[in-house]
Amino acid sequence: MKIAIPTQDYLTVSGHAGQAHHWLVYDLAGYAAGQVLPQPGRVELSKEQLPHYFKDDGPHPLDGVGLIVAGSAGDGFIRHMHKRGTDVLLTGETDPATAVTRVIAGEALPDKRFDITTVFCKLHDLFSRH
Repeated sequence: MKIAIPTQDYLTVSGHAGQAHHWLVYDLAGYAAGQVLPQPGRVELSKEQLPHYFKDDGPHPLDGVGLIVAGSAGDGFIRHMHKRGTDVLLTGETDPATAVTRVIAGEALPDKRFDITTVFCKLHDLFSRH
């Protein structure tokens, strides 16, 4: 399974996943409990590839990701990713490796933090194609 995390600095989990240009992708295909977490790959999206703008008209760099862990995301983003076969988990955890480790262990993540941009996302989602 692959887990993707939006980030601004490749060090912390960021919010507003639909507008995130930078992503960490953990490929857990060969991972077994007790092993050191593999180093994540880095993905940088162009504006056209941002989930907020992507038209689903071809392959996407985040295809094959089973779970996105983000600080915040709008309902339209969550629906859009679900249609593409990806679940979204929102959290207040800021450390990507800690978030992935807790997900793998089946532990609860801290509640998501407030993000003012989600208010605007909710308004945008009323008119969204997703």
